[in-house]
Amino acid sequence: MSVPARTSEVIGILGGMGPAATADFYAKLVSITPGTSDQDHLRTVIWSDPTIPDRSEALLGDGPDPTPWLLDGGRVLREAGATVIAIPCNTAHAFVPHIARHVGLPIVHMIGEVARHLTTLSPRIHTVGLLATAGTVRAGLYQEWLDRSGIRLLLPGAASQDQEVTTAVHAVKAGTHDDRTAALLARAAQRLTARGAQAVIAGCTEIPLGLRADAVDVPLVDPALILAQALVRRAGAAHTTG
Repeated sequence: MSVPARTSEVIGILGGMGPAATADFYAKLVSITPGTSDQDHLRTVIWSDPTIPDRSEALLGDGPDPTPWLLDGGRVLREAGATVIAIPCNTAHAFVPHIARHVGLPIVHMIGEVARHLTTLSPRIHTVGLLATAGTVRAGLYQEWLDRSGIRLLLPGAASQDQEVTTAVHAVKAGTHDDRTAALLARAAQRLTARGAQAVIAGCTEIPLGLRADAVDVPLVDPALILAQALVRRAGAAHTTG
């Protein structure tokens, strides 16, 4: 079923965290939207602001609070006609409670959508591993949502987090990722599956740019793709009831 452009929904993408991840998210949104012509796709406004301060640094106490930038971006999207906001950055979701009540638009919560998705998988997922920024880990974003769903979360050890996950994320952001980057992420994922992870969450939107799903021997869950699917469903519902 197509989602005609006459749906009342206008997707606002609050991006730039980082730019490559934002571009990848929009490509995923386009690729999963059913249809055969331009007119079948969703109206979308993208605000990609790479000047937003580093979210992990803020959460670790090493940098400024990005909330004012996120609020400004939300206002830009609202004034441009967006009716709903998507934030394709996992770590930025630590600041969603602070901005949601001021933006004046609903925010589709990527991490909440991932938690819901995991409950639909068969066989049932009891234990999942997380590859994410240190800020996302420190903020406990996935822990909170997965606890609600009764799913146990495994995190990388300190050395793996620093030397494998963080190193790889920085390489993707710098545009220097290569086979070594993929190998770092694959090793980090394999450490989690060896401890019993039945799936691994690519919990930083840079990670799917550096790690192929077939490099992991369990499902690699891409939150950006899950978010895109949620937006397509929402737009279809808005068209049906509009």
